[in-house]
Amino acid sequence: MTKIRLNDMQLVLLASAAQREDGNLMPLPESIVDQADRAKKAVEQLIRKGLVAELPDATKASAWREDGDTRFGAIITDAGRAAINAEQQDGESGSEQVLPKQPQLEPAPRVTKRSLLIDLLKREGGATLDEMIAATGWLPHTTRAAMTGLRKGGMDVTSDKVDGTRRYRIAEAG
Repeated sequence: MTKIRLNDMQLVLLASAAQREDGNLMPLPESIVDQADRAKKAVEQLIRKGLVAELPDATKASAWREDGDTRFGAIITDAGRAAINAEQQDGESGSEQVLPKQPQLEPAPRVTKRSLLIDLLKREGGATLDEMIAATGWLPHTTRAAMTGLRKGGMDVTSDKVDGTRRYRIAEAG
């Protein structure tokens, strides 16, 4: 088993979460509250490593990020506890406070520009080049190259001119 390398910020975040009843990384511990930008990067890395799971519908105080109207919480996973050698309390110490077994959490689906592009192209009316550029922030040539990549990946990307405007879509199989 390979040992996961963690920096000081990640260790502080995981250790504080392991001590909380709900396992949440937020709010930030007082020792790092003035380093919010570094902490955000550390949380992103912990999620990628599978040591923290991201859950929607967090409260404002326990949210580590927001996407539109949805707040996301960051909860330590069993792998995160193992990485810092934190054991779940099981009552054997005589303490009344028992941490609940952390549920097996699936990370929130990662929204990539590619997946965003696919969603736009699968809409009933498809999407125009301008709509795809606005949604992804890509330049026109990058957007066209991404559609070429989808075609090479086996997706049936088609285009039609509707009322003088070219619309692209992914044809549904079947």
